[in-house]
Amino acid sequence: MNRRNALGLALGSSALAACAPFGADMNKMVTLLDGTSMANFDEVGKGNWRIVDGAIQGDKGSGFLVSKKSYKDFYMIAEFWSDADANSGIFIRCSNPKQITATNSYEVNIFDKRPNQAFGTGAIVGVAEVSPMPWAVGRWNTFEITAQGPLLTVSFNGSRTVNGVRDTRFASGPFALQSAGGTIKFRKVQIVEM
Repeated sequence: MNRRNALGLALGSSALAACAPFGADMNKMVTLLDGTSMANFDEVGKGNWRIVDGAIQGDKGSGFLVSKKSYKDFYMIAEFWSDADANSGIFIRCSNPKQITATNSYEVNIFDKRPNQAFGTGAIVGVAEVSPMPWAVGRWNTFEITAQGPLLTVSFNGSRTVNGVRDTRFASGPFALQSAGGTIKFRKVQIVEM
């Protein structure tokens, strides 16, 4: 690794640590998905999930990759890419991991073409609107999601889209990556419990 790459890696790690919420021990960050395996997830539905060019891709049908473990309070970093027709999201604290919806979990949306863009990409569907909605299409993006008690926070590419909204409906549960239209790719998902 050359000096420039090493410096970029060090600065990137420092920037993420600076964004981490109080109580998150970044030394305990666990990588659950790295683009080479889906071993930490169960598949629900038919999302056509597979490994393609260093990412986990879903592009036909509708389905989820559901974490095998449940989480209560956590900080998550997820890197994803979506095409123009992607309808996806990261569902957290799923109360029913066999039948996942935005009414039995919190859906951090990835849906640039959503008719009501107030709950489009970067929003938590039915809980926290986003304005203006950021665009995810055609590039790699990063979500940082924090769930700490009733407080939920979302950042999209370093900009806060949901700032500490309070909701008490779902206290814990697994999280799920959704494929419900278009092409979605996840190349890295990391999480640390608090």
